[in-house]
Amino acid sequence: MSTLTLAVRDSRTMLRRNLLHARRYPSMTLNLLLTPVMLLLLFVYIFGDVMSAGIAGGGADRSDYIAYILPGILLMTIGSTVIGAAVSVATDMSEGIIARFRTMAIHRGSILIGHVVGSVLQSVAAVVLVGAVGVAIGFRSVDATALEWLAAFGLLALFALALTWIAVGMGMASPNAEAAGNSAMPLILLPLISSAFTPVDAMPGWFRPIAEYQPFTPAIETLRGLLLGTEIGHNGWLALAWTVALTALGYTWSTSAFKRDPK
Repeated sequence: MSTLTLAVRDSRTMLRRNLLHARRYPSMTLNLLLTPVMLLLLFVYIFGDVMSAGIAGGGADRSDYIAYILPGILLMTIGSTVIGAAVSVATDMSEGIIARFRTMAIHRGSILIGHVVGSVLQSVAAVVLVGAVGVAIGFRSVDATALEWLAAFGLLALFALALTWIAVGMGMASPNAEAAGNSAMPLILLPLISSAFTPVDAMPGWFRPIAEYQPFTPAIETLRGLLLGTEIGHNGWLALAWTVALTALGYTWSTSAFKRDPK
């Protein structure tokens, strides 16, 4: 059996293992998924009229605010979902299953690939579910072409891949599952201080650089441009650059930690 065939076979096995774990223990996935859904409903139905009036500078229109915040909520959904990957990896490390896998005649890279692909698939499924909730409560994108929808989906998938590798690195570096979950919390908090809920220009001058120079803001503005026809400008290139940089960082971090002999 060739090395490539072995890698594909073992990666498929590890992917199936991780998906079975997610299916048998759905409480974490549901808890992480509820956070963006509750924020979406809260901001639309509690703050929607006031926030839309403040952003538009005119009358209150909740439907406009749904369109404004949904791209940010979708990226927050990815950030919350990949926390499960950090917890899963940390659990495998602390319980010794990865040490056991090291002694078996399997492709070593398949262990991480199974975690990464499984997390990306869960993130994409979560994005679809949250997007469906957004459509159900009034989100519409009538001007976006099929190509723009495809580009938006591709950006979300790339962002899921990048954040998953970061989460896997956090899981490898954490002593237990609780520490992994805590260390991955910035993946949920960063969207809160981005342009997800309010324009960067409306923020105080001292706070604006925090929101502007981070990965979520250009990705959110790119999604808005693709789905709503707003100006993308340089945000598209910045979003792609962030995904490449985060993927490279997470991959290097995860693989180097995995290659080290366990203590």
